[in-house]
Amino acid sequence: MTREESFMNEAIQMSQESVKNGGGPFGAVIVKNGKIIAKASNKVTQENDPTAHAEVTAIRSAAKKLNTFNLSGCEIYTSCEPCPMCLGAIYWARLDKIYFANTKADAKDIGFDDSFIYKEIELSVDKRSIPNIQIMRHEALKVFKEWGEKEDKIEY
Repeated sequence: MTREESFMNEAIQMSQESVKNGGGPFGAVIVKNGKIIAKASNKVTQENDPTAHAEVTAIRSAAKKLNTFNLSGCEIYTSCEPCPMCLGAIYWARLDKIYFANTKADAKDIGFDDSFIYKEIELSVDKRSIPNIQIMRHEALKVFKEWGEKEDKIEY
């Protein structure tokens, strides 16, 4: 078994453990310098948290352990191709590489269909199925201006 397969095997075991414990069939591990620094399974139903996907939960754990929001130098192994939310979190965390086992088509086959989200993202805000209503832009832009002028900000 290769190093990558070993880490993926751990992610798959996390997904299997999640199913046994009433969670969704997803698991993820984050690796830095050849060592697992975080692992998680899907906790959406157990924690009543729609954002508690395995990847997001693993990212939260790794960031806390490393005391940084920038996970450059880390790789994620996930039992399934990341959904749009998880993919966004992976990019924001700046992980170096994504390894995945099942595809989004495999997930769709068992009822986890995120294709509608990908379609919604492509639509203009006035065409999305959930109404998007812009208000108070002028007031909010003032805060963006303050951020832009702030000299001691921590950029991410």
